[in-house]
Amino acid sequence: MVEKKQNIDFGIIGYAFGVISIVMAFFTPLAGVVFGIIGLIQSKKQKTELSKKAKKLSIIGLVLSIILFIASIAVALYFTSKSISGFGNFPVA
Repeated sequence: MVEKKQNIDFGIIGYAFGVISIVMAFFTPLAGVVFGIIGLIQSKKQKTELSKKAKKLSIIGLVLSIILFIASIAVALYFTSKSISGFGNFPVA
């Protein structure tokens, strides 16, 4: 039996994960981080022009995801502190 060698284009896979990472950064930043890391790993497996673009997209997705994740935590903490102090004489516990 002759085995066929599979030609997997990791550049396309990394490119897709990079785009998904950017999109997911605006909806669920934690998923954007995960997809960005996967895209970065996949893009490093080949040295083509497409894999270089995939690496850039994955890095952009990672940076956006991290920034938006930190911003969402900051906004949640801000509104939590405002709502806790805004109750006045409301018994908490």
